[in-house]
Amino acid sequence: MPIVDSQVHIWAASTPERPWPARHAPHREPPLGPDELLRLMDRAGVDGAILVPPSWEGERNDLVLAAAARHPTRFAAMGRLDPGDPDLSARLAGWREQPGMLGLRFSLHRPGMAQALENGAMDAVWQGAERHGVPVMLLLPQARMPVIGTIAARYPGLRLVLDHLGVPSSVPVEQRFRDMDALLALAAYPNVAVKASALPCLSLMPYPHPDLAAPLRLTFAAFGARRMFWGSDLSRLPCSYRAAVDMLPHALPDLDAEDRAWVMGKGICEWLGWHRPHDAVTPAPGAFESGHAAA
Repeated sequence: MPIVDSQVHIWAASTPERPWPARHAPHREPPLGPDELLRLMDRAGVDGAILVPPSWEGERNDLVLAAAARHPTRFAAMGRLDPGDPDLSARLAGWREQPGMLGLRFSLHRPGMAQALENGAMDAVWQGAERHGVPVMLLLPQARMPVIGTIAARYPGLRLVLDHLGVPSSVPVEQRFRDMDALLALAAYPNVAVKASALPCLSLMPYPHPDLAAPLRLTFAAFGARRMFWGSDLSRLPCSYRAAVDMLPHALPDLDAEDRAWVMGKGICEWLGWHRPHDAVTPAPGAFESGHAAA
């Protein structure tokens, strides 16, 4: 069974030649680059990864595209784009012609982006992405999910993916799943999927994180195996990569082999149209067992 991670950030240090905008600190020092990521993937038995440029680097995609070009069976990218770009229409028309580029990702909880979602400033993005078959990943809190339903209904050909079960790191711990019903309601739209990503970061309990079992069961019941995608968000994990790989099958022990294959990689590849070989890596010994070596 190929395992494909639906979200990993890679980045480079901020330098005078390649400065970061003044946003926020990275998940860790030093940067996580593609070579280190490949080593960690091999040790954890992860075949492929969707690379997402982190917001602290700004709207740039050079590193993820370079990594995907060097390792096309292991990496593909969901890139960043300024919704106010004056060349937005032309860029969307050719977006997936960039080798390794599968779609777009927007952090809609960031200052300014939240307002753009509400005031129609993103409408040209939705229109262009639907027209040109560009899937979009979105990070925003569950409480703001109703607006996504409006977008999904208005643009039925637009494929949307909701990140981290709708729980950005900015959401206070006590509010993590307070608006779970708003997330689950979006399963009614066949063009909406969800990433069960960054799961260990959402838990208040040690592995196997029993406090996440109920939200995960509800999400699986609503979206099904073909619209629920495992992901790690590796650079901010409080555990080993192997533990993150093992966690979701432990939380959903009744998954049959076919459903597990969809959740752990097949689904994200099909949703985004990533036609990669499925034999890149032999899974690490003991994957989906209870023991976890440090990454």
